[in-house]
Amino acid sequence: MEVNQETIQHLAELSNFALSESESAGLQSNIQEILTYISELNQLDTEGIEPTYQVFEMENIWRPDEIMKQDASPDELLSLTETVEKHQIKVPKVL
Repeated sequence: MEVNQETIQHLAELSNFALSESESAGLQSNIQEILTYISELNQLDTEGIEPTYQVFEMENIWRPDEIMKQDASPDELLSLTETVEKHQIKVPKVL
């Protein structure tokens, strides 16, 4: 695969990066070197080798949900905040 300035500009737009001319030129040569190095993997003989999806066995450890008694009541917790509205803590708008 040939990496040119058009490819670099496209990648920069997708990544929302602003690149100078020197950064773009350096990135072009770096990406080309990486792709050349990776393409060497095509020379490996992988005939008869099963793909490795995971290197060790993993298993979900499930535990039952337990409702634990709380030390404070909801009213006590609400009393710690400055603004309460409709029995909920009112916070400033984020958006």
